[in-house]
Amino acid sequence: MTAQERRQNRGTAPGQARGLHSARGRWIVTASIVASGAVFLEGTTVNVALPAIARDFGLGVEGLQWVLNGYLLTLTALMLLGGALGDRFRRPAVFAAGCVAFAVTSAGCAVAPGIVSLVLLRVVQGAAGALVVPNSLAMLESAFQGDERGEAIGLWSAWSAVSTAVGPLLGGWIVDAASWRWVFAGVVVLALAAAGIIARHETTLAASPAGTPARDAIASPAAGPAAGHVDYTGAILVTLGLGGTIGALIDGPHRGFGSPTVLAAGLGGVILLGAFVVVEDRVARRGAQPLLPLAVFRSRQFTGANVITVLVYAALNALLFLLMPQLQANLGYSALAAGASLLPANILMLALSPAAGRLSARIGPRLPMAGGALVTAAGMVLFTRVEPGASYLTTVFPAATVFGLGMSAFVAPLTTAVLGALDQRDAGIASGVNNAVARLAGLIATAALPLAAGLGGLERLTGPAFTAGFERAAWISAGLCAAAAAITVVTISSGRQR
Repeated sequence: MTAQERRQNRGTAPGQARGLHSARGRWIVTASIVASGAVFLEGTTVNVALPAIARDFGLGVEGLQWVLNGYLLTLTALMLLGGALGDRFRRPAVFAAGCVAFAVTSAGCAVAPGIVSLVLLRVVQGAAGALVVPNSLAMLESAFQGDERGEAIGLWSAWSAVSTAVGPLLGGWIVDAASWRWVFAGVVVLALAAAGIIARHETTLAASPAGTPARDAIASPAAGPAAGHVDYTGAILVTLGLGGTIGALIDGPHRGFGSPTVLAAGLGGVILLGAFVVVEDRVARRGAQPLLPLAVFRSRQFTGANVITVLVYAALNALLFLLMPQLQANLGYSALAAGASLLPANILMLALSPAAGRLSARIGPRLPMAGGALVTAAGMVLFTRVEPGASYLTTVFPAATVFGLGMSAFVAPLTTAVLGALDQRDAGIASGVNNAVARLAGLIATAALPLAAGLGGLERLTGPAFTAGFERAAWISAGLCAAAAAITVVTISSGRQR
């Protein structure tokens, strides 16, 4: 019997792991989950650590915005580039390099002596995360086939949800038990372990079929034209463009929006983002693969779903950004108690999201999405009652519960709507664009919504001014969710999706 026949009898293609449940297959899945989990944990645990960081470095709202947005900026702007690099070069090597860089920068954040060094390290940390996340799933895409591929991606998705959900609770425990610096130091071991696993089993993945794009957080199933092309120009333009516009929004309240520096950053950012759109169109016309394929926005449902994603995820990220300081600085919660305050929402999302996905498959995503967005808006309104002296059981708990019910009904149908808007061959592009849009929403929200709520430039996280701003931000977030419900009715199909 030839080697090819033996591989076929095992149901394994050349270069693939010898089955998901083989030792080698389990190690590949483990590395993928551990590395991406470290990136997701950093996105949620830091929220709980913000008040402690503010106390140590004497920061106001502006400083905390930079701590969060330095990470989100590069993670958002470079996510598609990270996948494209995995397509162009050896994906295991790109993944391992991202893991090592993430570990090194996380260790640097843990010992950062001041806010400037912390923000700079967060910028590089986000860039490293952009190498890890898309390639972690693309490795599963190329290492397994058929039902095993679906099972592997399902395991990745489930553990990603768990890591995101436990992040605030874990972060609160770490801050109370040790220091905010351990929020960063704790993920170093995870990232290095993932790099070590892939280095040991790299031969399995290096021989995997080439050309499986990792253009998103769910891995594209088919190579686009000119798969060897990497759109570096687009990546540079979108990163600098977002950096300029976000920097102007954050720094404007402090320096004044008429400041030459702020004006130059803001206008320069807008011009660069416009240039990014032009460049992406030209790349596509040449038959190469752009970072952002503009043609997908010809679909009304796809465009609508991404606008809805921006609105709801902006509201969600603004809430998480401002709620933790409000609970700790103005209501006297410990970091652990603040992190645990949203457990009802996390539990509901983990328990009810599969049922919402099944409902969406039967009746279409429009009704669950619109209803979920409206219920989420009601939860945001309930959060306006979170003020000094308020009881957890009568304020935070009902708000978190209603919020969790709304998001449970919304998230899975949103994915259905995004993937159903385009042909099946474009599923990777659809999910990749939507994933980047969701992160972009968080980036914009933490920069713009505090400004809209009157918190821009505020130097103290305590006192009536912050509480009043938090209340206004919750009302704005509720309005964003209500607007998302209205757009859902107009743009999202009510029928069964492809």
